[in-house]
Amino acid sequence: MWKNEKWKDYELLDTGDGERLERWGNYILIRPDPQVIWHTERDPALWGRADAGYRRSRSGGGAWSENSLPEKWTIGYGDLTFRIHPTGFKHTGLFPEQAVNWDWMRSLIAGAGRPIRVLNLFAYTGGATVAAARAGASVCHVDAARGMVDVAKENAALSGLGQAPIRYIVDDCKKFVEREIRRGNRYDAIIMDPPSYGRGPGGEVWKIEECIDGLLDLLAGVISDRPLFFLLNSYTTGLSVSAMKYMTDLRIGRRFGGQGTADELGLPVQASGGFLPCGGSVRHVF
Repeated sequence: MWKNEKWKDYELLDTGDGERLERWGNYILIRPDPQVIWHTERDPALWGRADAGYRRSRSGGGAWSENSLPEKWTIGYGDLTFRIHPTGFKHTGLFPEQAVNWDWMRSLIAGAGRPIRVLNLFAYTGGATVAAARAGASVCHVDAARGMVDVAKENAALSGLGQAPIRYIVDDCKKFVEREIRRGNRYDAIIMDPPSYGRGPGGEVWKIEECIDGLLDLLAGVISDRPLFFLLNSYTTGLSVSAMKYMTDLRIGRRFGGQGTADELGLPVQASGGFLPCGGSVRHVF
């Protein structure tokens, strides 16, 4: 398991009965988590500190209850700063477990000794984008949701990277890659964080089990002659990290060489001393 224990503004305080108790800067949230299938005796003094809790509705969706949160606030990870904004879908705008991947890619980019072009697909609010840009890379940030791209721009500005060489694109990722192939554009590093299900700005349907292999095959057409790394993340239940690595080895590794590794991501749980699994990643270094 790849674990991150460097956070100061984020803390996973406890887990149990389908929920996690988290500190995001000065605010404590309770959020549902399908991985938390165990029962624990909750400390009322600890869980009672929550400023808000997300409760699912029987009719679908959910809402924040006992909500005493501001609309948004910021937290820092080292020299990076991010906007936190709890949404109606339980998310906060950031996946803290990905910080272990940010550190990994920053080390590779900084040590490359040459300009690095990064393509970040399904880039969400830009955690990986600002990490790569901070390390000195130029980044093409692609996401189908304009609102998420706007937040990514804000995160870059908050991190002092408002003038960094970041290109923001609102588009369907597959269609964008097809156009980049035709234009002859190539990238030294590719980051992918695809959802289980989604729609592009033109109504394009994305289902990861049906689409991921074809996109991986297509991406071979935008990899440069001197590639640095390829990173694939997934939070999809039922899609194992081993299956992701197999596809990456088949579509990328066989053509460009290098070595791939795969593992779960984990966050330390203060109350138990254990680590909560939070999806998985495939890292391929050329």
